Amino acid sequence: MCGIVGYVGFREAYPVLIKGLHRLEYRGYDSAGVALVNEKGDLNVYKHRGKVAELERFAESKDIAGHIGIAHTRWATHGEPNDANAHPHYSESENLALIHNGIIENYGLLKEALIQNGFRFRSNTDTEVLVQLIEYVMQTNRCSLLEAVQTALREVIGAYAIAVVEKGNRDRIIAARKSSPLVVGLGNDEYFLASDATPIVEYTDKVVYLNDEEIAVIERGKPLRVVGLNNAEAKFDIKKLSMSISQLEKGGYPHFMLKEIYEQPRTIIDCIRGRVNIDGTHVVLSGVLDNKERFLHAGRIIIVACGTSWHAGLIGEHLIEDLCRIPVEVEYASEFRYRNPVIRPDDVVIAVSQSGETADTLAAVELAKRQGAFIFGICNVVGSSIARATDSGAYIHVGPEIGVASTKAFTGQVTVMTMLALTLAKEKGTIEEERYLEILGHLQKLPSLIGEVLELDEQIKDLSKIFTYCHNFIYLGRGYNYPAALEGALKLKEISYIHAEGYPAAEMKHGPIALIDNEMPVIVIAPSDSIYEKTVSNIQEIKARGGKVIAVISAGDHTVRNIADYCIEVPTVTECLSPILASVPLQLLAYHIAVNKGRDVDQPRNLAKSVTVE
Repeated sequence: MCGIVGYVGFREAYPVLIKGLHRLEYRGYDSAGVALVNEKGDLNVYKHRGKVAELERFAESKDIAGHIGIAHTRWATHGEPNDANAHPHYSESENLALIHNGIIENYGLLKEALIQNGFRFRSNTDTEVLVQLIEYVMQTNRCSLLEAVQTALREVIGAYAIAVVEKGNRDRIIAARKSSPLVVGLGNDEYFLASDATPIVEYTDKVVYLNDEEIAVIERGKPLRVVGLNNAEAKFDIKKLSMSISQLEKGGYPHFMLKEIYEQPRTIIDCIRGRVNIDGTHVVLSGVLDNKERFLHAGRIIIVACGTSWHAGLIGEHLIEDLCRIPVEVEYASEFRYRNPVIRPDDVVIAVSQSGETADTLAAVELAKRQGAFIFGICNVVGSSIARATDSGAYIHVGPEIGVASTKAFTGQVTVMTMLALTLAKEKGTIEEERYLEILGHLQKLPSLIGEVLELDEQIKDLSKIFTYCHNFIYLGRGYNYPAALEGALKLKEISYIHAEGYPAAEMKHGPIALIDNEMPVIVIAPSDSIYEKTVSNIQEIKARGGKVIAVISAGDHTVRNIADYCIEVPTVTECLSPILASVPLQLLAYHIAVNKGRDVDQPRNLAKSVTVE
């Protein structure tokens, strides 16, 4: 949520900034704006509610010259989406302009103090309070912008990633972060700034990730300088990006979401690559093996995550308890961090996040670390905050995920969870060799099996037309596939705005069955697994009450086919991997229903790709 772009160098800044904002549109936003310092030193701010394209139209007749600037896409937290609340925000004198990701929790007290000192406010945002505070410090202390930023941020409670430019200064951007990501790109005689690497990769592969309470002094013609709030020089490492520009394009697909669904055979290969030996008989997850004593002696494993990652964590719970015989708890990170949890030194906490920047999950990691737990991260974005905060971990290696509704990251997370459980079970001796080789063999077949599922796309597209205008859906699954039902329901509600709920199939008779009638579609995940007969009984209960059943079944299953109204056949796979195959047709069904309804599939309303605020 919210996107930051900055540039200083020899190019005209405005085209770089606008292209960068387009690259960040996947994060979710409701307004956009730019601030530019031209060659005369004038500081011009242009901002507009709506999409980046509307900002471009608004700025067509404006002075957009300058080789330095900052830009922003806003996801509303304080104040409704409108032009006044959009970023950048001027200071009262209009000598400063600031953009901000995050939340200033004590903005109310700061605002009252500033009003008492004669400051007036144009917006309802917490961000304008910060830029006014910086100007107040500059005026009161007669100090430089850097010194004012350092002083102001020491008074701030909350999360921030900020960038500030100053009237009359055509060469310098001051940027800072705390609990919200910020990356500096190093080019040849130019610098780039962004909330993630996607706007930068086109220009440079050399980046510096700022740490909490670090300030970057980005000045044309001078080396990058990073200091703390106390002005102490901070050491920094220059990292090399592995991302390519082609990964950020749609590649001929109408939407990023569809592209990412179709990428899953390749992304599973990338996820497994280097972690299974050449004979395909042994899985090696180095993040586990390098810390095997902590895992082998874990009294308990706690998985913390949000949204889709939480669903992946539920499957991880099944895998680890089933294969490793270690008790597992799966927690919403947002609840875990606030309920004074009991954390023991022999606990292992697994933090799961696609972006590696999820604010609640990062806070849960920090809480668990303070209480002595060992932290293992499962992330997609290299160099992300969670990846750097954890003791060890594993990347899922699925490449940039641009569509807001997660698809390939979910299957990648479950794949890594499977390899983690196999690695640990082998070390503990809790899995028989025959079962170990069976799961490992099926894991390596997943890419081709997902390819077979994708061949059902036209069938699923036709099916979607029947259910496009339904108002409610129920998704049911049992065992390993209960989380897959939750994930399928989430995909549908996220992008089509149809109400959908996931339940364990056996819970139907404990309340939800009251909802069943001929206008309530029920999607049942019913592979040929250890509880197949129980799931068949649940389907019969639904049909006896006039419900419409769409069943995801194993190939060749005639029993459910004779009961259900519609069936989607997927290849047979070992039970613990069945949620991966079951999730793919549900991703496609949600996608096609959303397209039929004319929804903005890649940027659904009110949602953000990376939730970097509470």
